[in-house]
Amino acid sequence: MTETAPEHPREPLPLGRPARLLTRVTSQLGHQLSLVSRNGTRRPMHRNRNDVRHTAPTLVAVAHGSRDPQALRTVLDLLALVRELRSGLDVRLGHIELNEPLLPETLDGIGAGDAVLVPLLLGRGHHVRHDLPLAAAAAGHLRTRVAAPLGPHPLLVETLYERLVEAGWRTEDGTNRSAAVVLAAAGSRDPDSAVDARRTAGMLSDRLGGVPVVAAYTSAATPTVPDALRALAARGRHRVALASYFTAPGRFATAAAAAVEGTTAAPLGAHPAMARLLLHRYDQALATTAPAYAAPAHADLPAPARTVRPHPVRRAEAA
Repeated sequence: MTETAPEHPREPLPLGRPARLLTRVTSQLGHQLSLVSRNGTRRPMHRNRNDVRHTAPTLVAVAHGSRDPQALRTVLDLLALVRELRSGLDVRLGHIELNEPLLPETLDGIGAGDAVLVPLLLGRGHHVRHDLPLAAAAAGHLRTRVAAPLGPHPLLVETLYERLVEAGWRTEDGTNRSAAVVLAAAGSRDPDSAVDARRTAGMLSDRLGGVPVVAAYTSAATPTVPDALRALAARGRHRVALASYFTAPGRFATAAAAAVEGTTAAPLGAHPAMARLLLHRYDQALATTAPAYAAPAHADLPAPARTVRPHPVRRAEAA
């Protein structure tokens, strides 16, 4: 039988002090009970989405390393921008070679927990396919993910465009029939790396209004930057600018710039679009993959997503 409310509900009577105290205690007890599930375990508390200090995996930016002191300063400036964009996120740096801290040292310093390795590399290659997974597998105390390389991506193209503008590229240059751009990259023996560079060159050409953009390399792949310049000159393209497809200054970026007499853009460097791209790759890895490597000592952790087979470590292809 269903009860109905009276037509004229009574006004609540004023509560005395003991009643008010009992009401307060009951309310607090109800709040505490709401934090406990039916099986007696504590429910997870909802945190502010901006409070990532103790909840988000560590972002480990993996740079190649260079003997050029400007390289390390540039990467540190870039990571400072990342921290400004996401306050509280634990952001660390590890190098593949040539600079400290090296990646194994960085991973050892994190302690137990989760980490995402974000390569500051612009395409697929030996480092992304082999070196980073091996380093992650060796850090048995961590649950790790390896993010995709930075490129190709529109944010990289926007950074390349703005670096060209900073170096003197003008909109009207895009209508000049003798103008062209060489996208100078480090190069790799992995054919997918060249595919990624050519895709970026096509995207940059579109951003520049259809100006021819040719991907060229400073090592391990063809065409070289001088070869690309000669090929463009044979097509009547004598006003050639150089887009520096390097994360930071270094030996290869310097060599590429020396080969071009015209407009020479700076490397990608500490640009806001680059910082956003790092966080995008980090978020993408968290959203699309389970931890690839898990410490076996923790039985409550998810099983590894894939089996790691050791590969011989080759010397780095770029500096």
